[in-house]
Amino acid sequence: MKKQFLFILLLFVYSRGFSQTDTTRIEQYCTVVSTPRLLSSKVTIDIDYGEKRSIWKDNRLKDEDGKLKKFNSVIDALNFMGNNGWQLVNAFPVSTANNTYTYHYVFRKLFSKAETMEIN
Repeated sequence: MKKQFLFILLLFVYSRGFSQTDTTRIEQYCTVVSTPRLLSSKVTIDIDYGEKRSIWKDNRLKDEDGKLKKFNSVIDALNFMGNNGWQLVNAFPVSTANNTYTYHYVFRKLFSKAETMEIN
């Protein structure tokens, strides 16, 4: 009886070791928008991951301590995205009404299907 139980247990463990896992990779995109501040040489950085926005929920990017993430410059924000595995796809300016430009940077990153289910 012990030998049969041991055989079934080993068969179960062996079959679990070779079970198929979903290795599907999904591309996700985000946009980094750089807007000049009024009467300042600094810029405001907004990162849009495509999440639903609400006036009741703060969707701004936070650091490990829960504090609002601030960037020193556009390059600081772009380096932050690169360090987190995002790849730059495209960059383009958009003209505003008062002859200033907002710069948009489109990024892409591959996630496993399981990771995207956790995010949504």
